[in-house]
Amino acid sequence: MPVFASLTDPIVELAVDVVDALGLPGIFLLMVAESACIPIPSETTFLFAGFNVSRGEYSLFAVVATGTVANVVGSWIAYAVGYYGRIDILEKHGRKLHIKPSHLKWADDWFARYGSATVFFSRMVPIVRTFISLPAGVARMPFWRFTLLTTLGCIPWILMLTVLGREVGDNWERWKDKLHYVDYAVLALIVLGAIWLFARWRRGRAGAAAPAADAPH
Repeated sequence: MPVFASLTDPIVELAVDVVDALGLPGIFLLMVAESACIPIPSETTFLFAGFNVSRGEYSLFAVVATGTVANVVGSWIAYAVGYYGRIDILEKHGRKLHIKPSHLKWADDWFARYGSATVFFSRMVPIVRTFISLPAGVARMPFWRFTLLTTLGCIPWILMLTVLGREVGDNWERWKDKLHYVDYAVLALIVLGAIWLFARWRRGRAGAAAPAADAPH
């Protein structure tokens, strides 16, 4: 994990420098990028912004409003990439990528059933919140429902981090380092989940191949 932290340190420093130099416009730029699948650490951005709130540089409302609008705009970008990428790449050339129409239908059905809760709650989960808009676009989740749930999901996360940064003041960096462990835990769960899905997929292929091999010629 220290290796992972060392890799992310330049991004963390960039986020602090941008907010320090540009203020609210800097927060906007960083959070548009973060929601457009560029892994800018929102924890660092809003803890430092909260520290600046404690110094009176701008208000809590201004930070939350700026961050929320920026997250929505960035999410629109990722959603559009998923939506139009599905048409131009997955539907036309999906077989070359081993993506079948049944896979796309599964994504559509899954998002139709669970997508609302997924989009809302994932906006409050580190790492996942950065990428959730892309599969929502691929699954063609209704745009305005996606926008509403993204907005509602962003507000608690941004508010929590900014208030925490404001309350801890000069100690915001210590809290930033503590929150890295949450990132590590989420990343570990994602890796384990990916391994489990891959193993399940391999078992499914093996099960389908066995009857085909036993069939009379």
